[in-house]
Amino acid sequence: MELLSLNDISVAYEKNLILKNFNLHIEKGELISLLGPSGCGKTTTLRLIAGFLEAKDGRFMFDGKDYTRVPVNKRNFGFVFQSYALFPHMTVFDNVAYGLRLRKVSKDDIAKRVTDMLKIVSLEGFEKRFPGELSGGQRQRVAIARALVIQPDLLLFDEPLSNLDANLRVNMRVEIRRIQKELGITTVYVSHDQEECFSISDKVAIMNQGVIEQLDAPAVIYKYPTTEFVARFIGFHNFIDVNGLKVDGEQVTADCPQGLKVSLVHRSGHPIVEQMKAAIRPDDLLIALQSELSNGLAGLTAAELESGWNVIAGRVKVSTFLGRSYQYEVETALGTFTVNREMDAPFAANEAVQLVLPKDKVVLVRTAV
Repeated sequence: MELLSLNDISVAYEKNLILKNFNLHIEKGELISLLGPSGCGKTTTLRLIAGFLEAKDGRFMFDGKDYTRVPVNKRNFGFVFQSYALFPHMTVFDNVAYGLRLRKVSKDDIAKRVTDMLKIVSLEGFEKRFPGELSGGQRQRVAIARALVIQPDLLLFDEPLSNLDANLRVNMRVEIRRIQKELGITTVYVSHDQEECFSISDKVAIMNQGVIEQLDAPAVIYKYPTTEFVARFIGFHNFIDVNGLKVDGEQVTADCPQGLKVSLVHRSGHPIVEQMKAAIRPDDLLIALQSELSNGLAGLTAAELESGWNVIAGRVKVSTFLGRSYQYEVETALGTFTVNREMDAPFAANEAVQLVLPKDKVVLVRTAV
């Protein structure tokens, strides 16, 4: 059931238009992440939903009601800030109880709800401590408890883990997902960290210049980005211009520059349009010596390999040790490609190699939204 919808929303800071004809629809109980580079509009979207900003045009519908002009204090939404925004002179108990006291909740009910919420965020026994006596992760859990104790209709996170160290971020994102699933609360989460968003979200919206370029489950976006921007943002480094696309069910063939022909399996279900590129991740692109090419490599037949299908000749330009593998920058007639391979001894600089594109690892992406 749809709980929240932004319909043709426009938001501007003075004359600078941040969101234009923006649309977003969220189902009840979902955790949706807004992900994208700085300035893409993700925080603006969150602040609009919270009520800190007002839409210039469009409608914000929540649970069947028009919230476009509802003031922030009339929206029963919980907001977790990047800076925690805890009151340093108040104890953990008083920080969590703050919103309940504003709502004139009875003293006994406050005590029960705060105690229950501190158990949910694993902070039993911390009631009398002050924020300055807590670690970063503990302060973040207090902020989450304060947002949740009012029993909000919607929970909003604004880059909540950006001030934590790497290990604590991993632990806290697991905690956030556990709490969200346990309470079944609809959540909008903003971050610039891809791994963070992909690990906790039901769906992720990849934003670019005030537009959602793709909204889908994390695994779908990871495997099948729809546009070149999304592909680059999530780690596809290698792109090839294609034309003369021929489609036969899932099997697609294409002509590329320098006489290269590419065969691929198109499983994404995304429509094939005129302006597209072939894309492949460094981990999926194969690098080998000519002598290593053999029948069945990357799903290609001996005839296809021999005729040059999905094979690009190149020379190693730069070799970088990554720990488990080596990363190579390979110069070819089609430009420079990035490829990773696990091996004991690396290829030498300027060594002639062959790059092979596995049929089921190449994806087609639009060059524009």
